[in-house]
Amino acid sequence: MFLKLIPQISNALKGIKKPQMQISANFCSQVSNLNDFKNEGDSDEPIEMKNPFEKEKVKCILCRNNIEPSYKNVQLLSQFQSPYTGRTYGRHITGLCKNMQEKVEMSIMRAQHLGFMGYVTKQPRFLKDPKLFNPEKPQRPHKY
Repeated sequence: MFLKLIPQISNALKGIKKPQMQISANFCSQVSNLNDFKNEGDSDEPIEMKNPFEKEKVKCILCRNNIEPSYKNVQLLSQFQSPYTGRTYGRHITGLCKNMQEKVEMSIMRAQHLGFMGYVTKQPRFLKDPKLFNPEKPQRPHKY
């Protein structure tokens, strides 16, 4: 029975025309950029991200707190001076950056020349101040 219907259905379908597809100019202009059809997840390129193993940059204590050394701030400058010899501690002990270490040394020399600080000893009123660093344990090993 089904075999008898096949020729009748095929004759009926011959009279029907297939619709032809017309492509508009707008569609062509949209399709011209093939990069629009790419999925970001399908790309084989590596994902750009921050290095998870990179160490944070260590800032010196003065840069971290935006403190500018001045010859007038004798209490701050005395923190970077030895109480026994009056000498300025080095960068490897204080942990200061090169720029701030130079500014501290210049400010100490200026304060000493103007008479605000002593050359050989630290003023006794600043001996009990809290320490910014431990002179016995340098922050970086000495180069010698």
